Amino acid sequence: MAKNKADVKEASGKEWYYSQIVKKHFFNPRNFIVNEPKKGEYDAEGEVGKSVCGDVMRVWISVDSGTQKIKKFGWKTFGCASAIAATSILSEIVTEKGGMKIDKAYKITPREITARLGGLPLRKIHCSVLGDEALRTAIDNYKKSHRAIRAVKP
Repeated sequence: MAKNKADVKEASGKEWYYSQIVKKHFFNPRNFIVNEPKKGEYDAEGEVGKSVCGDVMRVWISVDSGTQKIKKFGWKTFGCASAIAATSILSEIVTEKGGMKIDKAYKITPREITARLGGLPLRKIHCSVLGDEALRTAIDNYKKSHRAIRAVKP
């Protein structure tokens, strides 16, 4: 594995235009799910796709119903290095320090994700929105399902 821009250039003829943080999350993604999660393992799922680049992102969240904090975030994608790294770091952002409240997580922006990655090439910024859009879809689905559950309770 290449260690720096010079190694990548020597091996491929091209430089690595990503930060070391992007590289770390691309080669060792956090909270990535290889197989489908078991039924009941997560509270909600969200999926989005971007026709611009053909990437599709799925995320799953587990929420502590008392604190409304995201305790677990899993994901999988058919995507590029930027999409993989951005969602990997997003999974850390929302679960660190005991989990982020879903209302705060809903407001995470691609700019925040990109900043935590140490930047992305301009033509790859659109990839950083896959994870946060899928997260918002999962949160919307969580809220819908839990409103329905509360409506059924006597």
